[in-house]
Amino acid sequence: MNGRRISDIDWMNWVPVDRATLVFVIRKNQILLIRKKRGLGAGKISGPGGRLEPGESFVACAIREVREELGVEVSELVQLGEHRFQFIDEHSIHVHVYRTHKIDGVPIETDEAVPLWFSLNEIPFDEMWEDDKHWLPLVVQSKRFSGDWLFDRDQIVDYRLALLE
Repeated sequence: MNGRRISDIDWMNWVPVDRATLVFVIRKNQILLIRKKRGLGAGKISGPGGRLEPGESFVACAIREVREELGVEVSELVQLGEHRFQFIDEHSIHVHVYRTHKIDGVPIETDEAVPLWFSLNEIPFDEMWEDDKHWLPLVVQSKRFSGDWLFDRDQIVDYRLALLE
């Protein structure tokens, strides 16, 4: 991976190492987030989600990951966004971002995550990935978007974020 700008990446031929999902349950002016216990972003607050398994669709992955991380079922997922993350160390990940208000059950702590409900005006961006402050407000507003991100470890080097019709 040469270069330190989004424009240095050949996005037309870009192939991610991993594919993953993020899910945001928003209802009653609150958002369900997690504190990750392990894996990429361990210790940070994020939305539940994770990597696709072979042969799995993004939607099936989103539902499975929320079940595994929080012990609840989500449905009526609406895809709002898509991210292409490239890391200077060569890791890369393509992420589909979903929003829903449908959740069945009460989120529980698992070995992967601690569930956290926040008021929509008190989202803890200082404990999240640096990019979240740029696009998570779009999820809250139900706006569609696409993002390309270049990271050096957990710091943004460059990015491009576009609103979609």
